[in-house]
Amino acid sequence: MIRSLKCVFVLLLALMCLFYASQNIANIDACYSAIAYVLSMQEHAVYPNSIMPEVTASPLVWTAVLVIIATEILAGIVLLKGCWDMWSVRQAKAATFNASKKYALVGASIGIIVWFGYFGVFGGALLQMWQTQAGAMSLNGAFQYFASCVFIWLLVNTADV
Repeated sequence: MIRSLKCVFVLLLALMCLFYASQNIANIDACYSAIAYVLSMQEHAVYPNSIMPEVTASPLVWTAVLVIIATEILAGIVLLKGCWDMWSVRQAKAATFNASKKYALVGASIGIIVWFGYFGVFGGALLQMWQTQAGAMSLNGAFQYFASCVFIWLLVNTADV
């Protein structure tokens, strides 16, 4: 039962990644505007000076948008592969099932890179996106998704016997 639940958790995390990527694609203009707003560092009243220059060049903003969406998709696909690998051997010996977790763990790690790395480290710490309402909302959401990735990573990584 626990092995099956781990597979379900990985599947749900994969769907989360793919749903967010799909929502970003379905709302590509709004996605671009949100990323452009954060990269421009507008309305930074609390910490008005930054070590990072503002980024307003459209090709650079589009690059950031595409990297975010592509990495969300990659995380989802790798997680689906991990789910399939785990599901296929859920009735096997513990060593076989434990070995099947590789792609699930890699996929969750990619999700951590997206929502902790891109949003927490670069968006929050470097670009100071927490200073605006829109940036703070994005940062709060990213923390929830990052926490989901970490939680599933920890659950899946526990050894099965």
